[in-house]
Amino acid sequence: MARKANADTANTGRLKQIALTYKMTRKADPRVGLVVAAVGIVTFGVLLAIGFLIDHPVYAGILGFLLAFLAMAIVFGRRAERAAFGQMEGQPGAAAAVLENVGRGWSTTPAVAMNRSQDVVHRAVGKAGIVLVAEGNANRLKNLLAAEKKKMARIMPDVPVHDIIVGKGEGEVPLKKVRTTLLKLPRTLSGPQVTATNDRLRAMGDLMSNMPLPKGPMPKGMRMPRGGKMR
Repeated sequence: MARKANADTANTGRLKQIALTYKMTRKADPRVGLVVAAVGIVTFGVLLAIGFLIDHPVYAGILGFLLAFLAMAIVFGRRAERAAFGQMEGQPGAAAAVLENVGRGWSTTPAVAMNRSQDVVHRAVGKAGIVLVAEGNANRLKNLLAAEKKKMARIMPDVPVHDIIVGKGEGEVPLKKVRTTLLKLPRTLSGPQVTATNDRLRAMGDLMSNMPLPKGPMPKGMRMPRGGKMR
């Protein structure tokens, strides 16, 4: 009875999550319902037609139903992801939210450097080494990145340091491609080396270690305290 109750609760929670995701996606993509439904109908119709041609409509219909459901789930997932990135685009701290969900093997420290204009540098550490992910004005970020790279080179000379500027300009990486870009970087560190790098950086401390920051995108209009010294 307890297992059944837990299963029912989990299923209900999952359905509510799907419904909430659909509502959020529909706000940014009003045609998502029509597109997903069309994909399912076309997939099922094609498989059913093939079933009649080969004289096995029942088997083809069952297969068509399963493939249609799978195709609908894939299309909905992609459009939901695109809508989520669209809503996050341009918000300070959006890159940090993406980095937190890169996956296992990566650890993220948000806002290791920041200026009064809300240009921010985040740090991710994985088998590719240290990756500095910056968001804000590209021209202002050059100084922040240069200072942070110099600091990393001084304390971690044997660890490769990469940098990414999030944006849509030339040489910049769109927010939705940040995760893919990180995962494509060459792996040069072993697991123990990644752990040692994280331990050393943690011991060093970060610029924002004494300042509480909200998780995920920071609200627009947030300003740094005047007394804070940026490095």
